[in-house]
Amino acid sequence: MRRCGSDSTLASLLACYPSAVMAASVMDLFAETGAYLRGHFRLTSGLHSGEYLQCAKVLAIPAYAERLGREIAEKLKPIIHGASIDVTVAPAIGGIIIGYEVARAFAVRSLFTERDGASNQMALRRGFEISPGERAIVIEDVITTGGSTREVIRMLEAAGARVLAVGSIIDRSGGQVDLGVPRVALETLHPTTYSPEECPLCKAGQRLVKPGSRPT
Repeated sequence: MRRCGSDSTLASLLACYPSAVMAASVMDLFAETGAYLRGHFRLTSGLHSGEYLQCAKVLAIPAYAERLGREIAEKLKPIIHGASIDVTVAPAIGGIIIGYEVARAFAVRSLFTERDGASNQMALRRGFEISPGERAIVIEDVITTGGSTREVIRMLEAAGARVLAVGSIIDRSGGQVDLGVPRVALETLHPTTYSPEECPLCKAGQRLVKPGSRPT
């Protein structure tokens, strides 16, 4: 019997992860792919948490990524009131794949920002350009404090673009983050987070892990 994950063909992946052809919930996809982690994690925001959602493991399955992108696009349509959009923009690295899938659902361009080494600010690189007046939607995998998302919004507005809305797979803020524009998420969670000084997991001596794509 072939071990799940030993063959990357689409047929094998669908056999390993059957929810791709079922009406599973978003959180079912995280559980099924082992993307819902428990332990002691330092988030990009600098806060600590006992749980972590590794979106990259879900988005590694193309059928899941496509489905999540379509669902975000459908949730965005009512809040932009039928307005046409020109581009999706996502912060690297976590937002790239889901940003691409939302762009595919809207049939528009997909760009991503990267952190500039000199300024430490989000910037468009690789020849990506935004023209004044373009209508943009910012896409993230997970929003916790909204820091990276705000940077992308500021960068786009400075370039003369109009940011219509923000979409994400997961909202870890419990709906509390205000980004100044309408936003949607496929799942809204209320996880407990701690400052490093008050973290009970630190005080218990539990090993701290920094997942994700960039240092805190």
